[in-house]
Amino acid sequence: MLTFIGLGLYDERSITVEGREVLRSADRVFMEQYTSRLIGTDIETLETEHGIEIELRDRAGVEQDPKEMLAAAEREDVAFLVVGDPMVSTTHVDLRLRAADRGIETRIVHGTTAEAAASSLTGLQNYRFGPATTLPFPYAHGAEGLPSSVTNTIDDNRERGLHTLVYLDIKHEREEYMTADVAAALLAAEYPDTLAVAVCRAGSPEPVVAADSLSELADREFGGPLHLLVIPGDLHHIEAEALRAFAGAPADLAPLE
Repeated sequence: MLTFIGLGLYDERSITVEGREVLRSADRVFMEQYTSRLIGTDIETLETEHGIEIELRDRAGVEQDPKEMLAAAEREDVAFLVVGDPMVSTTHVDLRLRAADRGIETRIVHGTTAEAAASSLTGLQNYRFGPATTLPFPYAHGAEGLPSSVTNTIDDNRERGLHTLVYLDIKHEREEYMTADVAAALLAAEYPDTLAVAVCRAGSPEPVVAADSLSELADREFGGPLHLLVIPGDLHHIEAEALRAFAGAPADLAPLE
């Protein structure tokens, strides 16, 4: 059996009760930290909290050579830990398909996601989000200006009146996390007066949510990671009211009419 367990968004307590029970009963526990990480804890604390030993795997160990994990799952109960929800990333879907090809039974124990948290914290309705995009560090995409993958997604969503969730680049090997002010500055070159919402440390006891124009957000500081941005589309009056009440959105950018 191979069970994918979502850890939630912030620390060792973010896991669901079901996930905790399944995790503690596993024979072996594997985890990757290249798609995301729990910024409010570390591996040692996770191990201590749940009474387990975690075997870390890098990208190659999950995507290219997962033979050891799959062989173990053929003989015993194996847990694979993922920050957020297990199947948001295609790399985990691929691992599940590999297990299925070998006749290994799989199970998913869900955890909350950054997308769900962004909707909840901002008051923007989840069914009014279009496709998401990821904003890379400028050095990572090697071109001038914003990548077309980002601008095309934002523009297409805005034409349809939909909100855009913008994930911010993470370079785990460098311990580098793009912050909302840096992201806002990059996007402001194309959309200076556009309303945006910074969502910082979702899942933590004290998340930060701030709405303003991208040019204004670029001049603020939002503290430690992880951060993301939302570019709202057309606002329902309840969404506008929520942004004003919970994110400090200026009235002219979030009108109630």
